[in-house]
Amino acid sequence: MNRGHRELLGPGRLVLNVSNRPGPPALRFETTGDGRLLLRQGEQPVLLGRTVGRHCCRDLHLHRLDGYRSPLPPLRSADMRSNINWPHQYARWLEDADGTPLLDGRWELALRTEFPPYVWTEEFVNVWPGGRLELYCGGGWNGVLPLRRLSPPDTGRVKAYRRHAREGTLAPVLLWSVAFLDGCVILDGHDRAVAALAEGRTPECVLLNRVPDEDVWRRVAENATRDHENRLRQSAARPDDPGHIRQRAAMEQGHAELIASLPYGMPPTDFWPLPGGARAWGDLADRAMLQFPRD
Repeated sequence: MNRGHRELLGPGRLVLNVSNRPGPPALRFETTGDGRLLLRQGEQPVLLGRTVGRHCCRDLHLHRLDGYRSPLPPLRSADMRSNINWPHQYARWLEDADGTPLLDGRWELALRTEFPPYVWTEEFVNVWPGGRLELYCGGGWNGVLPLRRLSPPDTGRVKAYRRHAREGTLAPVLLWSVAFLDGCVILDGHDRAVAALAEGRTPECVLLNRVPDEDVWRRVAENATRDHENRLRQSAARPDDPGHIRQRAAMEQGHAELIASLPYGMPPTDFWPLPGGARAWGDLADRAMLQFPRD
């Protein structure tokens, strides 16, 4: 497998430069262009959705289908108790896997241990198979969407993971941050998420996030650095001002934080044409409603 170049951004964070994957990726959103969409993994439809409303006030009504499979291999208990760097490990597995959203570009994998309290409570879509997401401009859903049915907390696998959660050795959940949802879907770790929540803990996660291409990132960084240097030169003209040293230190810190935050900028979600258009989407929706008539 031709591995991508990695930009190391710290012990829990890296950017993976993916090449030779022009798309469409195996895990992809398809659309009819009229508010109807489909999430497909390979040839398997795993989610049907339709947006209702206009402009900044839209609801996404969704229906998930059985068949999603994790792109990561099963985790062993011994691995979780080791000192694995999970963002790096997940990056290696994703490069070798089928069924992922990876395509050409820069992808950040970052360890995330803190979330607003609503993310894993009222904004966690723990019902199956339906759901409704409020997609408002300037802040809407911001939650987590499972792609398969969640296991009960007392099943054998979840109980084993709950033991790891209590020990602090539970491997993080792998989330894919989707721009148009303003939230995340679970790529791997559905049972680990259930285990952590059952133990009263917020699931630790690795967040997979599409970030701007390197030339865009570099151009923004260069402009920010040029502006910073201009401000430093203006500040240097007043070296005797009270608080000058503290001011320069604050400017340096602010610039460093700005550069460090640049990879978080997320390009728009890629959508691909849905083969067969609205008729194909309608056929899938009809079959799903026959299977779940009350959804």
